[in-house]
Amino acid sequence: MEKNNPPLRIIVPGRVFRREATDASHEINFYHLEGLMIDKDISAANFKAIIQDFYREFFGKPLKIRFIPSFFPFVEPGFQVDISCLNCQGRGCSACQQSGWLEMMGAGMVHPNVLKNSGLNPKFWQGFAFGMGIERLVMMKYKINDIRLFYGGDLRFLKQF
Repeated sequence: MEKNNPPLRIIVPGRVFRREATDASHEINFYHLEGLMIDKDISAANFKAIIQDFYREFFGKPLKIRFIPSFFPFVEPGFQVDISCLNCQGRGCSACQQSGWLEMMGAGMVHPNVLKNSGLNPKFWQGFAFGMGIERLVMMKYKINDIRLFYGGDLRFLKQF
């Protein structure tokens, strides 16, 4: 944002390494996709509409989506975006930890201080940012119930795709 003038629309893929306990929906490394949109009059409603359209196109049907208030350091307000688990149709399974919902991304409106520190006036510019794990998208699209299968080295699993 310091080197390019808005409006900005950015998608950045990359690999993430985290120190955390692994389970069916958490892994210590995964591929991540981050997005940022900065423009005049951008709101959380714009973000919601874009994400709903993305999921409808990616999965081929509308999905149940929920936004849960959450903290992320560079956005305010921040929210976690969940979808109804496609593996179990919301009934509960290992992928969604029996909740019927799977967290797909963290997101929020870019904090005014981030805009100021980038040389932008938050009175004129707003935006949203998000980050999501690509493996979780693939898990839901192909009804895979354990993220660890992607990195387990089982060629039978990998050859399905």
